[in-house]
Amino acid sequence: MGKHTGFIEYQREVPQRRDVAERVQDWFEIYKPFPAESVRTQGARCMDCGVPFCHTGCPLNNIIPDWNDLVYRDRWRDAIRVLHATNNFPEFTGRICPAPCEAACVLGINEPPVTIKVIERSIIDHAWEQGWILPEPPLVKSGKSVAVVGSGPAGMAAAQQLARAGHAVTLYEKADRIGGLLRYGIPDFKMEKQGIDRRVEQMAAEGVDFVTNFAVTDLDTLRKEYHAVVLAMGAEAPRDIPIPGRELKGVHYAMDYLTQQNKRVAGDGETGEPILATGKHVIIIGGGDTGADCLGTAHRHKCASVHQFEIMPIPPAERSPSTPWPLWPLQLRTESAHEEGGQREFAVNTTHFEGDAQGNVKKLHAVRVGPAPKFEKVKGSEFTLDADLVLLAMGFTGPVQAGFVQKSGLALTSRGNIETDNYQTSIPGVFAAGDARRGQSLVVWAIAEGRQAAAAVDEYLRG
Repeated sequence: MGKHTGFIEYQREVPQRRDVAERVQDWFEIYKPFPAESVRTQGARCMDCGVPFCHTGCPLNNIIPDWNDLVYRDRWRDAIRVLHATNNFPEFTGRICPAPCEAACVLGINEPPVTIKVIERSIIDHAWEQGWILPEPPLVKSGKSVAVVGSGPAGMAAAQQLARAGHAVTLYEKADRIGGLLRYGIPDFKMEKQGIDRRVEQMAAEGVDFVTNFAVTDLDTLRKEYHAVVLAMGAEAPRDIPIPGRELKGVHYAMDYLTQQNKRVAGDGETGEPILATGKHVIIIGGGDTGADCLGTAHRHKCASVHQFEIMPIPPAERSPSTPWPLWPLQLRTESAHEEGGQREFAVNTTHFEGDAQGNVKKLHAVRVGPAPKFEKVKGSEFTLDADLVLLAMGFTGPVQAGFVQKSGLALTSRGNIETDNYQTSIPGVFAAGDARRGQSLVVWAIAEGRQAAAAVDEYLRG
């Protein structure tokens, strides 16, 4: 590394978040600009560690020490070339990936790890500003065609890789815009959507044909029209809570709530009855990232109050001994939305909802519970809260099976995901990638799966 003593001389530094009072008034990204010189200093903290465990911590196997060193040396154009060698969309991972690479950083054994995520985001943002990101169309066409179903990060990565390999790629999306959950599941205060739009323009120039407002209903038709098919439609079947009162008005899936708001921000209007938290007592069931996204959205809607419940016990403040370095640590994480207000509680299980004469939810009944897997009720711990809006953010159970998945007879795993062998499903010429194949996961895994599935498709098509 260029600065052998950088990790001794410099402390970890990250961009500051905008003041809470300011940022809850808008939908812009929450971080302040981070000076390029500060980014270079953070790059200097990357050690000459010998075995860079950050490589294996990252599902994309990003060549992290190389681009850290290049940034320190002020060689930004070389840095984006190295970054793009393994990651099609670093502007996505640099914003919403939880950074398992940092959890595996060797420096992180006894010091704050290198700010890998910040450096990654800075490299790609600088490259866009400088106009270095250009289309990379293939020099030779293969004469083969591929249909990609789903335009989330897995579908986009697979489509781009296949187009660059010379195949004619058509990407089908059932929504009206490209991006999948990046577009409609991630609030703009975490990731503004112009990054997706720029990539769509680049991919179109590389030969990808985008078809929106198209829900695939028959897999056989696609198989007849294309030489190969990639299924990357995600894991959109939400986990429900089958308790009394679930049918009451005002109890919604989190993704319905987030999608509506993202459409408003995009200026697309909304379909169906508006789901708004304005002036309401809001309760979010689920303590993960989606729950935090709902929390930040409720703050910006100016809710009367908001509680976020998680059934699991509160994690430790520091890395748990059960997840030693370089594993992804079990520990309490505080998102930007938690800084903005609301009450966050753990070891809570909702027992039933109570409504009024008009069928609107008005009360939530819950109880404190013990640890997994039994979640035994704590005697005398029952409580009730006012609830005008309840958001179910308990994750997803797998891909939606009703429709062409069920009709086509695709083999599924015991968890309900699409079963594959080297990304090829039980139907020859049909491949699967991303959450549809591995279940609900991270954006960095989705991109990695899309790239690997594209390689498997390319090998299949070329024999």
